[in-house]
Amino acid sequence: MAGEDALGSKNAKLKIEPFSDSKFSKAADIAPFETSITPERYSFSTKVVSQVQQPVNNTKDDSKFEKVTPQQLDLDILFDRTGVVPGYEAQAAKVEEDIAAFKKVVLGYDGDIHKPYYLRISWGTLVFECILAELNIEYKLFKPNGDVLRAVAKAKFTEFSEAEKTAAEQNKKSPDLTHKRTVKEGDTLPLMTYRIYGDSKYYLHVAKVNGLANFRKLTPGQQIWFPPLEKRS
Repeated sequence: MAGEDALGSKNAKLKIEPFSDSKFSKAADIAPFETSITPERYSFSTKVVSQVQQPVNNTKDDSKFEKVTPQQLDLDILFDRTGVVPGYEAQAAKVEEDIAAFKKVVLGYDGDIHKPYYLRISWGTLVFECILAELNIEYKLFKPNGDVLRAVAKAKFTEFSEAEKTAAEQNKKSPDLTHKRTVKEGDTLPLMTYRIYGDSKYYLHVAKVNGLANFRKLTPGQQIWFPPLEKRS
């Protein structure tokens, strides 16, 4: 997904669940953060990283693909105690309590794993397993005495998939094995080849083995075979 969206049903709650393990199977011993206030916005971003090798006096672009960075979710969460949001009474002190409950989950430190919790964010059709990368709190509305009535948490979360990382490590350590992978939305043959072999340069050989007339057009759900490196031509 890309761009800014407004997903989720009218009464859906945004939930952020903390986990103590990277497989998201062991819930942390603190309550998840939940809010019925619709997020102001969210967006996804990622980067394609290339290493540029351009010799002196050579104007040709000789960049080499390295990796695609994990997706980053930018999420703005509203805290409002002005009384305009049903279920959130007008009480300034509650804003700080709401923010504290949010921070306890996203910034909480798990002594067993010696790092902040792994997080699963869900809202409507949005499900994102991640770790917190950055957090800023913006205070926007105040009572005459300075008490906060409204604030926005601007958070950045980085995608985390232990299964994909484990598979990638196993693939790099086992180049003599044959691998089968299912094409996902956004996949390219060079990218998939990089994930298997740790280098995208074998994509033409993979295309040949799979009989791909046009390797630039992969279909989600399509099965691709990646042969052992020892058998490459």
